[in-house]
Amino acid sequence: MTDLSFIPLAGIPLIKPGDDLGVLVTEATHTAGLTLRDSDILVIAQKIVSKAENRYVRLRDVTPSPRALELAEITGKDPRLVEVILWDTAEVIRAVPYVLIVAHHLGFICANAGVDHSNVGPEDDLVLRLPAHPDQSAYRLRTRLHELTNATPGIIINDSHGRPWREGTTGVAIGLAGLAPVQDLRGQPDLFGTPLQITTVGFADQVAAGASLVMGQADEG
Repeated sequence: MTDLSFIPLAGIPLIKPGDDLGVLVTEATHTAGLTLRDSDILVIAQKIVSKAENRYVRLRDVTPSPRALELAEITGKDPRLVEVILWDTAEVIRAVPYVLIVAHHLGFICANAGVDHSNVGPEDDLVLRLPAHPDQSAYRLRTRLHELTNATPGIIINDSHGRPWREGTTGVAIGLAGLAPVQDLRGQPDLFGTPLQITTVGFADQVAAGASLVMGQADEG
């Protein structure tokens, strides 16, 4: 690979439950003067997938469990928010003031099980869960784009995750379709002809992290 471009798609509106992301992406690519190709990879923010799939929760409708009340006391978080986090939690990894790290049912470790309030909506008690099945969400979007454009680009659903013993979040792939998430380089020679023994590359995560640079984290839209 000698060249790589990350091209943001501007003009996609705020997403509502039931919105057809395939149509919105197709319109945005046309507006940008682009044509989707099979060799492209479309990186899409988790948040708009969750919004389209109506993964909203109103905290006023949530009754915290005894476990949620216990963790809320430790972390200082709203016990109703903690209860929503527990819905998607397989195991609590770390609970200290202002921090709740869990193993998500989907298999990755992240803060608050991915439940988020930023860029969700103007209501203070509205939060958003991750897609229930991100790989299926990516597959459906890829299928829809093929219907609309006859192209089958790779799809990555991107979310921002922290890392142990490192400050700062980075984009990671939580769902994908149409590409291999990991490149296995074992057996390939290095510069001196020595076969690699253990090297596997998190290709999808690398692409997600790069795309995060043009996607933004705040009000970039």
